[in-house]
Amino acid sequence: MKNEAGPVADRAVALPFAVPESRWDDAAAAGKRPEQLLLYRSNLLGSDLTVTNFGGGNTSAKLTEKDPLTGDEVQVLWVKGSGGDIGSMQLDGFSTLYLDKFRATETLYRGVAFEDEMVGYLPHCTFNLNPRAASIDTPLHGLLPFAHIDHVHPDAIIALAASSGGEAATREIWKGAVGWLPWKRPGFELGVQIRQYVAANPGLRGVMLAGHGIICWAEDSKACYENTIDLIADAANHLNAKMAARPAFGGEAVAQLEPAARAALAAKLMPRLRANMLGERSKVGHFSDDAEALEFVSSKEFGRLAAIGTSCPDHFLRTKIAPLTLDPARLDDGAYLAERFEQYRQDYAAYYGRCARPTDPKMRDPNPVVILVPGLGRMTFAADKTTARLAGEFYGNAINVMRGAEAIGDYIGLPEQEAFDIEYWALEEAKLQRMPRPKPLVGKIALVTGGGGGIGQATAARLLAEGACVMLLDLNSESVEDARESLVQKYGRDLVRSAVCDVTDEVQVQAAFDACARAFGGLDILVANAGIASSASIEDTTVELWRKNYDVLAQGYFLASRAAFPLLKLQNGGSIIFIGSKNALAATPNASAYASAKAASLHLARCLALEGAPDGIRVNVVNPDAVIRGSRIWDGEWRQERAGAYGIDAGDELEEFYRNRSMLKLSVLPEDIAEAVYFFASDAAAKSTGNIINVDAGNAQAFTR
Repeated sequence: MKNEAGPVADRAVALPFAVPESRWDDAAAAGKRPEQLLLYRSNLLGSDLTVTNFGGGNTSAKLTEKDPLTGDEVQVLWVKGSGGDIGSMQLDGFSTLYLDKFRATETLYRGVAFEDEMVGYLPHCTFNLNPRAASIDTPLHGLLPFAHIDHVHPDAIIALAASSGGEAATREIWKGAVGWLPWKRPGFELGVQIRQYVAANPGLRGVMLAGHGIICWAEDSKACYENTIDLIADAANHLNAKMAARPAFGGEAVAQLEPAARAALAAKLMPRLRANMLGERSKVGHFSDDAEALEFVSSKEFGRLAAIGTSCPDHFLRTKIAPLTLDPARLDDGAYLAERFEQYRQDYAAYYGRCARPTDPKMRDPNPVVILVPGLGRMTFAADKTTARLAGEFYGNAINVMRGAEAIGDYIGLPEQEAFDIEYWALEEAKLQRMPRPKPLVGKIALVTGGGGGIGQATAARLLAEGACVMLLDLNSESVEDARESLVQKYGRDLVRSAVCDVTDEVQVQAAFDACARAFGGLDILVANAGIASSASIEDTTVELWRKNYDVLAQGYFLASRAAFPLLKLQNGGSIIFIGSKNALAATPNASAYASAKAASLHLARCLALEGAPDGIRVNVVNPDAVIRGSRIWDGEWRQERAGAYGIDAGDELEEFYRNRSMLKLSVLPEDIAEAVYFFASDAAAKSTGNIINVDAGNAQAFTR
């Protein structure tokens, strides 16, 4: 079975810091306007993960523009706006401010205790009605005199910034050409401090900001980009030489599991971790057993360093300040897991209680984001798959930082109050409040058998459109891959996985459900849709044909449901939807094997509804009829056989026959079936189980009563 739950790393080895090289292309940059050059530089920096993380870093340029009110030429600060990603942003991702108006706000500055109020003045400085909100780092760019400025947080730089030996290493590497400032939370005060420092130390290429990153500059866009790249390369080369002289994190303390054992354990553990996450909405998981994670969690220094937590604000805003660590010898103990989760939540509440002020936002979700297990790797959970993946990647960055920081001194985390003040920034809260309300199925995980066919693809698309993650299964490798790629193009790679699976093979079915659990953390919705169709008189129905129908349509639904039940029980319920058929209720000529197998699966659904109800598992059936367009079943012999049974042509006449046979005189499409599936999967059907929806444009013979 093909498994797309994610790559499984070989045994971890120490990884040096990647050394970036300039990717500036003079031909690509030729003819660009100044703001386009700023965007080009920003995209180059942001698309290189040796330079900055997703959503991290910011860039700026001070450009001459024509004032739309006066027609005068004015200086405008172009700076990455709040919440953007410099690797993928476009020009509308920059905020634009009148530079003189912004600098004039300094006369209103009442000191560090009031610096958050300075953000309220930024909209008053907006140039040309630009709606993009300015970020908290705007003062770092606007108060400095340089035309072009980059502020980035690559791992090699943060390793210096988060080490007790970082200041000495900065002097050793750059011989005074790069300055050093102690930790200060980003904001107006830090902008003032950097300006004063630069004025007192002329000729600097940049300044290291302890615990934060580097800010550097030049007088044109290309020179600024290459200065940034060179500084990062210098830091990486220095740290790589230091790391080569010592084992990372003190060497290995716990043996790393072999890849197959890691995959199996992750599939078993992820749903149990997800089940311990309390809250109104379920979470989605992401598993990583990459070299960084394995080397760290299996090391002698793991416990000490994990407890310190992450250092860079960019990191812990995604990961929380510290992870939850678990004893690999006690993962089968449900009481132990529940106790560790509860202790984490209590510790987080205590942290909030120690640090919060009356004006701070209320406590946010106290569940862990990052969970680390020696020998296994890193698991991250969040409200959606992309956020969970990014949290894992950011903690991977934090691991790299720890490795480098320990090579030149001691890794240093931020003081607790400083960390809290960033996590509960009023500005961060405002950003959260601006986020749109999540779609109904965000946080939900669905598995669709027969995912390469018309109904399967339409169902997956409908669930994805409402925010669900979807695992597609199909026997046909080409069809399921085409379906996955099509859905990825529309909904993104994070939300869609696929596997080749024969639903009549219990080993393959279990492996597919394990892959889903490993990829997303569990299961909430099963759509049992894999099907075949056959037509033959009873005299022409062979035992082989009879068994083939029952293997797919009855046993296949049974095996999928049996694999789903344990996962759904862990999540305190979920929804199973069988794709049935009108023929499960209405007899039809020359299809006894198919129709009776469909009837068997319908009655199986009723039995499962009874069995699953105490655990909150709802089981319902959608009965289509004559879904011809987009259906693989109708592309083969079934089309000819059904046309022959009714004595009509197998071409367009067949679809017209079924349409006219219906009470509403309408064709039934895959999207119509998907709509009924979504209803049963959604909270709208929270009190519905053991039910049937006929989606057949009306067929009195198939009425359920």
